[in-house]
Amino acid sequence: MFPILAKERLAENIYSYVFQAENIASHARAGQFVILRVDEKGERFPLTLCDWSGKEGWIRLVFQVVGRSTWKLSQLGEGEAILDLVGPLGKPTPVERYGHVVCVGGGVGIAAIYPICREMKRGGNRVTAILGARTADLLILEEEMGEVADELLVSTDDGSRGIRGRVTWALEEFLKREGADLVIAIGPAVMMKFASAVTKELGIPTRVSLNSIMLDGTGMCGTCRVEVGGETRFACVDGPEFDGHQVDWNLLLARLSQYLEEEEVSRRLSARQENCR
Repeated sequence: MFPILAKERLAENIYSYVFQAENIASHARAGQFVILRVDEKGERFPLTLCDWSGKEGWIRLVFQVVGRSTWKLSQLGEGEAILDLVGPLGKPTPVERYGHVVCVGGGVGIAAIYPICREMKRGGNRVTAILGARTADLLILEEEMGEVADELLVSTDDGSRGIRGRVTWALEEFLKREGADLVIAIGPAVMMKFASAVTKELGIPTRVSLNSIMLDGTGMCGTCRVEVGGETRFACVDGPEFDGHQVDWNLLLARLSQYLEEEEVSRRLSARQENCR
């Protein structure tokens, strides 16, 4: 069992949890993730590490309620515990002295990009963070990101905070003005697709973190397969970070869309059964 040390509501349906997990915390590195299970009847699902302390033995996870499992997790409070936490999984983000690194976070992806920004700054890079959300009420970790970046830009679709428009628009305007040596983008798949299109046109190397469908986290089941550079890769062991210019985005989006459609059908059937009881 993994006790919940702290719980915080960051925005509507977005929560931050701190778990006691000494072994995971002592080995965690930026860019990695964990797979968790709330209880014996729960499904396994991945969450990228937002923060951790190897000395104090805790990890921080941020998630959005999008289905039954994340809803069940959101109902738990401090002092309660979840059944399983496996990790850290995946390859860590390579941290070198690149020069100017631009970190783009969209929605809950901001939580995943936070430790990467921090480590890139510690690695001697100039770091610019560009954060995006639909509205100001859904913008998370702005203060924390400002502490680890040399420059912070914010965009919201409705203009309620920062630049009005998509985060990819803000990225394009910034890169045409300032340039960059490396871009790292994490967020919804469609956002990463268009961010990669922008940087490809400008000739700027780009990494993305693919939070694809996962099951076992060891590469055995093949559920998280993605096409990168014309070859099949597994996000859980070969990633989760890949060259954004090499990802087959259309195939990835098609697979994610199919999964979401099946999940919605399942949700409606479950609701119908509940109403019949």
